[in-house]
Amino acid sequence: MTNEASQQSSVPVRTRQMSDFLNPLVREIKPSGIRRFFDLVSTRKDVITLGVGEPDFVTPRHVREAAIMSLDRGKTQYTSNAGMPELREAICNYLYNSFQLQYDAANEVIVTIGGSEAIDLALRAIISPGDEVLVPEPSYIPYAPITTLSGGTAVGIETFAKDKFKLTEESLRKAITPRSKVLILSYPSNPTGGIMTYEDWLPIAKIVEEHDLIVISDEIYAELTYGMKHVSFSSLPGMKDRTILVSGFSKAFAMTGWRLGYVCGHPDIIAAMLKIHQYTVMCAPTMAQYAALEALTYGLEEKDRMVESYNQRRRLVVQGLHDAGLECHEPQGAFYAFPSIKSTGLTSEQFAQRLLEEANVAAVPGDVFGLGGEGFLRCSYATSVANLTEAIDRIGQFVYKLKQQ
Repeated sequence: MTNEASQQSSVPVRTRQMSDFLNPLVREIKPSGIRRFFDLVSTRKDVITLGVGEPDFVTPRHVREAAIMSLDRGKTQYTSNAGMPELREAICNYLYNSFQLQYDAANEVIVTIGGSEAIDLALRAIISPGDEVLVPEPSYIPYAPITTLSGGTAVGIETFAKDKFKLTEESLRKAITPRSKVLILSYPSNPTGGIMTYEDWLPIAKIVEEHDLIVISDEIYAELTYGMKHVSFSSLPGMKDRTILVSGFSKAFAMTGWRLGYVCGHPDIIAAMLKIHQYTVMCAPTMAQYAALEALTYGLEEKDRMVESYNQRRRLVVQGLHDAGLECHEPQGAFYAFPSIKSTGLTSEQFAQRLLEEANVAAVPGDVFGLGGEGFLRCSYATSVANLTEAIDRIGQFVYKLKQQ
């Protein structure tokens, strides 16, 4: 045998599939149920979409121009890892003026790549293998997968329409175990539109203190409430140091594609999160930070006008769903209605599939949002009145036909 042949024969033969190289945690995570459903939507024409959790408003012109101006001025370098000092200061002023929250811009705030990065940073900073993360459901889908990737175990807590999808003291107490470490709160809620009042929060805060829990409070929809003002969990007595507050500019300021959020919390936790942030993304995009600074400084009236428009659409959709024969609790926050489709005898998946195929209306089956979601449908009213009116008409005709079968 020649040396060349001997060398070739000694080369190991690959015996593993490429998928075998993947982290088992990643392999086991299911793809997003929303994305899977909207892959179907993309194959159809003339569909009215009530599924996308995104404002239909364009980012205000002066906010866009602030970003353009930053580029023209050559502001294309990295900012501080935690974000531009003036933006962090503006965030703190905004939180104080809007929700009576006090944070130190220098040590208690990080500007992040959307609220999603903030949630990821928070979980990775505080979760150790085996820790349990309590998640009231139906809820924003990524909480459980991010928990898994952080080495923790997500524990769903079912909420109910009869309680307006609020987290109750009884249900929280039942879910707590010696391994419980984190409680994720997301009010106003995606997908239910539920909110929590100060009185609702008080027993929850008592349990958090009794069981020495850390709270991640996702308040991305804080500005989008109707009829009453949002109460931040961090504002409750003794809860500021226990709360990691997550928010951003995507929803209230119509800046989803800018991917800019922020997180506030105790300096020790923020410092740990900042280390991860430094090694993964360095800093949020500079031009987006200038846009956010403009939005907080000069864009509050436009924000309020958008909220009032959502309120008008909310009333239209809820009444329309009732007229169509679907029960729907009144959402008091975010921009989603969450009607029950149980009266039709179909599962959430079946109803959404047939609504798309037979009525050309896309909405999200409630089961993808976890416990308590089966039997419901998420309908976003962040679209035009014309689209909403037509969609409600189509839903009404669809439900009528179902009941004639």
